[in-house]
Amino acid sequence: MASRHEVLCVNKRDRYNPHEKIMSIGGKNQDGTRWKVSQERAITGIESGEWSFFVSKGGHTVNVIVATSRYGNKYLKTETDGENPNNLLSLAECPL
Repeated sequence: MASRHEVLCVNKRDRYNPHEKIMSIGGKNQDGTRWKVSQERAITGIESGEWSFFVSKGGHTVNVIVATSRYGNKYLKTETDGENPNNLLSLAECPL
């Protein structure tokens, strides 16, 4: 069973294409320590069933999923985002 983690922040690249913007996602563990993984590692973790991620906003919780752009590139987005991963892109930047 996948361990479930809330995404609280992202690190973004300076790209216009929303499918290429997210570099990494992050959050907090139950003990208060921070975690951060690259988008590529998060995709691998989701696809292997190791991890699942979600975003909570305005009292709603949505799952983070792996999507594939029309050019065949995998990226992260939330279930309700349509094509643009706005729920993730609207999160604060993760601390370094």
